[in-house]
Amino acid sequence: MSGIAKSFGPVTVLKDVAFSLSAGEIHALMGENGAGKSTLMKILTGLYQADAGSIRVAGEAVDIRNPRQAEALGIAIMHQELNLIPELSVAENLFLGREQTLGFSGILNAGRMRALAKEYLSRLAVELDPDAEVGSLSIGQQQMVEIARALSLNARVLIMDEPTAALSEREIDALFAVIRELRADGVGIVYVSHRMEEIFALCDRISVLRDGEFVGTERIADTSLDHVVQMMVGRELGERFPKREVSHGAERLRVENLCDEGNIAGINFSVRAGEVLGIAGLMGAGRTEIARTLFGLNKRLSGKIFVDGKEARINKPADAIGYGVGFVTEDRKAQGLVLGLSVRENITLSAVPTHGRSGIVSRSEEKSLVARCIDMLKIRTRDAELEVQSLSGGNQQKVVLAKWLNLKPRVLILDEPTRGVDIGGKAEIYHIINQLAFEGVAVVVISSELPEVLGISDRILVMHEGRMAGELATAGASQESIMHLATGGY
Repeated sequence: MSGIAKSFGPVTVLKDVAFSLSAGEIHALMGENGAGKSTLMKILTGLYQADAGSIRVAGEAVDIRNPRQAEALGIAIMHQELNLIPELSVAENLFLGREQTLGFSGILNAGRMRALAKEYLSRLAVELDPDAEVGSLSIGQQQMVEIARALSLNARVLIMDEPTAALSEREIDALFAVIRELRADGVGIVYVSHRMEEIFALCDRISVLRDGEFVGTERIADTSLDHVVQMMVGRELGERFPKREVSHGAERLRVENLCDEGNIAGINFSVRAGEVLGIAGLMGAGRTEIARTLFGLNKRLSGKIFVDGKEARINKPADAIGYGVGFVTEDRKAQGLVLGLSVRENITLSAVPTHGRSGIVSRSEEKSLVARCIDMLKIRTRDAELEVQSLSGGNQQKVVLAKWLNLKPRVLILDEPTRGVDIGGKAEIYHIINQLAFEGVAVVVISSELPEVLGISDRILVMHEGRMAGELATAGASQESIMHLATGGY
C-alpha cells in the first residue's frame, strides 16, 4: 500500500500512508486509538475506498471495491468487533455467504458444513457444537468462531484485529500455534493488537501510525517496547502501571456464599474502600458471572451482598445502581453503548442532569459535564454530537467508562476495561482506577491480561470452574502462580 489517503468530510483520517507485507511474515500494525489502523485495513479489504494512493498484490496493481473482491484476491479480515449473527448456528456463521450445497441443487449441505466447522475449530483446540446458536455462546467463544471463520477462507493475506481480546491464556497459546503454522505455509499476517507482550513474542516487523500518518517500520529484533511506545504517542510514557499509595478504608463490598443458576457457587470475598481487587481465571471460569450476578443481570439463587455494611437486595441493575454499584461490561457494543446515539447522549445515559425536580434536561450542565469527561478520559471525537459508533473501539470503551464515572459509584466493577485500548489509553484508564481508589471507591477489575491484573491490583481472586481457587496478595504473586490456581492447582 503506497500513498494512501482518506478523509471523512473535513476530517483527515489517513495521510500518505505506506504499508507492506511479505509472504510468511507476521507484521504488527500499531498506533493509538484513532490513529487510522482500522481505516487502513478497511481500505485493503474493500470496505472503504481510498481518496488517493495505490495497492499492489503479488506485484500487480489492484482496485479493491468491495470485500468480495478482496477475498477473491486472497485477503481476509477478522474484525475487532464481532460480526456474527446471533440467531444462526456456529456452522452457519462460519460459512455465511459461502454456504456448502448439494451439487447445483441449492440445497444446503448441513452435514458437510458441520464437519468443516469441527475441523476449523479443532485447529484452534476449541470444543464447540457446530449446531449451537452463536447468541448462546460467551464473548470469548464467539471470538474463537470469528477466528475460525477467517481461517476457513484459506487466505494468503490474513488481517487479525485484536484477535486475543476475549481469549484466555490457554486459547491464546492455541491461536499462536495456528498463526505460526500459517506463517510457515507462506501466509502473510497483519496483526493489530495493543498487547505489547504478544507483539514482541509473535511478530517479525512492526509499523506504527500516529494521527493518521505513517511513523515508521522496525524489525522486532532491533527495537524495544519503550521505542515503540515513543513512536506511537510521540513522547515517553513513563511507568506502564502507575504506582499509588495504598490506603484502605472500611469494608465497602462483601459477598457471602454467592451462587447463580449453575455458573458460580460458594463465592466469598470482600473489598475495602480504596482497594483494587483483581479477578483472574480462564474463560468460562465464572469471572464475568460474578459481576453480572452482583449487578442483578444474572439471577442470584443464594448468598448475600453487603454494601457499606448493609445488606443490598439486588435483583436487577436498577437496584445495583441504587446501592452505588456500577458495572462496565466486557461487551461494549451490545451491552455498554447505544450505538445510534451521540457521544453526549451515551455519556449521560445513566445520569442525565436536570433542572431540580422539573425533570427538564439541563443542556448547559450536560454540555459542561460531557466536556469534562471527554477531556479527562482523552476521548478522541470530532465533537460530542458525533454518533458513538463512529469512534474507534478504544474510544468507545472510554465513553462507557465515562457513563459510570458520572454516577460517582461506591463500588465499580470493570470487566475487561482496557480491551481494545492502546497503551497510552490503558495508562490513562489505570490512572483513573487509581484516582477512584484514592477517592474511596472499591474497584473490582476482571481481566484476561495477567500483567494487567498484577500491575494494578492489591489482591487477586482466582477462579476455576465456577468456584474460588484461591486468593493471592499481589506482592507475592506471579503469572505462574495465578495460572497454577486457574488450571485447578491449590
